[in-house]
Amino acid sequence: MKMNHALLILTGALLLGGCSSTTVSYGDPTETETVTVDYGSADLQAIADKMADSLLASPATSEITAGGRPVMYMDSIRNKTSEHIDTEAITDTIRTKLLRAGKFRFVDMSKVAAIKQQLEYQQSSGMVDPATMVRIGQQTGARYMVYGNLASIVKDNGKVKDVYYQMTMNLLDLQSGELLWADQKEIRKQAKKSTFGW
Repeated sequence: MKMNHALLILTGALLLGGCSSTTVSYGDPTETETVTVDYGSADLQAIADKMADSLLASPATSEITAGGRPVMYMDSIRNKTSEHIDTEAITDTIRTKLLRAGKFRFVDMSKVAAIKQQLEYQQSSGMVDPATMVRIGQQTGARYMVYGNLASIVKDNGKVKDVYYQMTMNLLDLQSGELLWADQKEIRKQAKKSTFGW
């Protein structure tokens, strides 16, 4: 009888333990997250802040913005890591920071196909009032291009996993071909394997 009672209590405890729920909460997006050594939101913010601040403070920026707000093109950042990293998020964050500074204007080459489609519709559909139609050949060309690479080195000896990230960015004068600015941001993360796994 005591055995059945103990078995009933154990079964009840297991059932109640299996009915746990998940708690969801909001976190501060600027806080450093240390869940894994993989690339994360804190890394994105650190890279974007460093690159935008460095470019804005550079002598090249002072020189090219002396006469106004030059037009720039932000190329896609090349992901040279072994991880799937959304480099578009890095590009968007840096471009947003540069735009907010009010020193540059940007053209968005990722929307060329959509722009072309809309202009063709306006010109040839016969449905758009000619007085409001956008004329072809009036877009502003970029004078400068910002581009970069994100690379990583991963070392793992079974007990320690070490991940090193390096972000390199450049500013190129499209007219002269001169490299006007370059900088790097390095991030290193390390995880030590516990007795029970990562």
